[in-house]
Amino acid sequence: MPDGKFISLDQRLYDYVVAHGNNDDPLLKELATETATRLGRISGMQIAPEQGTFMGLLARAIGARYAVEIGTFTGYSAICVARALPPDGRMLCCDVGEEWTAIARRYWEKAGIAEKITLKLAPAIDTLRALPTDDPIDFAFIDADKTNYRLYYEEVLKRTRPSGLILIDNVLWNGAVIDPRVQGGDTQAIRELNDFLATDRRIDIVMLPISDGLTICRKR
Repeated sequence: MPDGKFISLDQRLYDYVVAHGNNDDPLLKELATETATRLGRISGMQIAPEQGTFMGLLARAIGARYAVEIGTFTGYSAICVARALPPDGRMLCCDVGEEWTAIARRYWEKAGIAEKITLKLAPAIDTLRALPTDDPIDFAFIDADKTNYRLYYEEVLKRTRPSGLILIDNVLWNGAVIDPRVQGGDTQAIRELNDFLATDRRIDIVMLPISDGLTICRKR
């Protein structure tokens, strides 16, 4: 039998995948276009359309009411998750940059979900440590500075309800996680986190090759 069942995507097949999901939201397209136009190469930090759709599906499927995001950028992922929350749902977004999140605020207003979102501009670890432990998180997304991923994960996990989900982005790091020639701090931090999560008995886990790699952790 073959070692695994998978398929490599070229551009045509990837376009087919995206076209056959609900990945063509006009507002999100407008946001992605503005982000690319204004920020250029750095716009690559924005999540892929199919990833946003997938995250929204997961949040809705578990009935999430309280979500936390570490690393907001221009607000694309926050829109995907906040839309999946009920009308009285809450989302806390953590970031440190006013320039990028100013774009996010505008699009949250356009999307009609601004009232669900609280944005904290401060080091995320400080924001997380200040959160009460008796207000459980249903859904979390970690997509910020890689060297602090483990710290963010631990603070979020202790506040996540049983069967709540923690999603971690960029876990494949453009393939660098398996390239021994790459020894930068971010790469090593991701490798170490990946190895740790694979043996963490507090969670059920799957790593998926969506966009730049997405790990989904379910708290036991």
